[in-house]
Amino acid sequence: MPAIGVLTLDIHVEHSHSLKEKRHVVKSLKDRLRERFNVSVAEIDHLDSWQNSVLAAVTVSNDRVRAEQILHAVEAHAASVLGGALAGSNVEWIS
Repeated sequence: MPAIGVLTLDIHVEHSHSLKEKRHVVKSLKDRLRERFNVSVAEIDHLDSWQNSVLAAVTVSNDRVRAEQILHAVEAHAASVLGGALAGSNVEWIS
């Protein structure tokens, strides 16, 4: 049975003073995650906020264990890139 996993990342860019600054951080992270892990990534909330963002990374696999590994690696990489700016994360499964 296919597994569809959605990882949401809550981001707080404290040093950002404009949408342009925040979007630079968000776009850079989105591009890195797409390139490195072959996941779909989109900003899904706080689009007009200068300091907050919610990203969703989605993977589809025929093996749930593999999908979990991918999403765990995405979260770990995002945490290493963002440091304290990663305010939280959550994984949901769509059956």
